[in-house]
Amino acid sequence: METSELIKKVKKIQILTSHLVNDALAGGYTSAFRGTGMEFDKVREYQVGDDVRDIDWNVTARSNHAQVKRYVEEREMTVMILVDGSSSVLFGSGNQSKMELASELSAVLAFSAIANSDKVGLMLFTDKIDLYLPPKKGKDHVLRVIREILSFKPKNSKTNISNALEFLAKVQKRKCVAFLVSDYLDHDFEKPLNTASRKHDLISVKISDQRENELPNLGLMCIEDAETGQQIMVDTSSKSIRTLFKSTTEKQNQALDTSFKRRKIDTVAIQTNENYLLPLKLLFKKREKKR
Repeated sequence: METSELIKKVKKIQILTSHLVNDALAGGYTSAFRGTGMEFDKVREYQVGDDVRDIDWNVTARSNHAQVKRYVEEREMTVMILVDGSSSVLFGSGNQSKMELASELSAVLAFSAIANSDKVGLMLFTDKIDLYLPPKKGKDHVLRVIREILSFKPKNSKTNISNALEFLAKVQKRKCVAFLVSDYLDHDFEKPLNTASRKHDLISVKISDQRENELPNLGLMCIEDAETGQQIMVDTSSKSIRTLFKSTTEKQNQALDTSFKRRKIDTVAIQTNENYLLPLKLLFKKREKKR
């Protein structure tokens, strides 16, 4: 992508997503995500009903009155955005590819984070870790996150979610909010998924294209697996083939959803032909109710 074209795309996404964060999603992010823990604020005099374990005995001894420690929620968080950059994510049957959708979603999440003084980090991965940006604050950093996603050209075609989650565990020692943005065309990543979901607040953002879920009736078609290069001829005029394709995809999606639910991982699924604003709002509201 030419530099001038990239700058225009970054600016366009910045304007679009900043508007959404400031207007449509205002307050939703803050209400949906907790801080990383509790931090000491000050001491105050003991009151009936206070937990005796919170008594600060040193201060109590000096003042001759029972004093308890007061804690407040540590608001500042670290947000990691893990973006699948494999060949399958470059697909799009309409005006937008899955990668372009991922860049807009990532921008919304990143701008929401910095609006609340949170740090944002980025990981771009295929079957290896292609790029890692350590968490930082600030608008300039978020703009770089967007640029890196938009200009990313994968050297490898396949996906390895296990590697991404294992790398997250290595670089992020403290608990963070981690958005895993992927089409999930991978398998055998249950073990690192378990580990990541126990340590971090892991959220699945599943991106897809309508043509991956349902075949159009266009007669004989050559379908290619973007990650393996394997090609097969399919007669899409056959209703039974279209039905089989749809049911198989639905079963795969249901199995993935079941896996996430079992691990209590919040999920949001968005297609390239859909407006992502409503699904994000629903995700934020769902998390707010759980607090």
